Amino acid sequence: MNDWILNFLYFPEDKSAYIPAAFQFLIFAILCVLAFRWIIKLSKKQEQKTKDLEERILRERQTDKQKDQN
Repeated sequence: MNDWILNFLYFPEDKSAYIPAAFQFLIFAILCVLAFRWIIKLSKKQEQKTKDLEERILRERQTDKQKDQN
């Protein structure tokens, strides 16, 4: 088991081999943050649209009730 793990993992002697992986990680981390912020922004827009629709429906119901009472 231990030999399998050691063969699977690779730790280079030259640490400069980690630089491309660090750049890739940084790029993907930035893209993940941007995507997360975009999703939050989109969600807030949809929430506002839903609130506006709900308010409009409630106003229409109130006007319908007033018409029925008269």
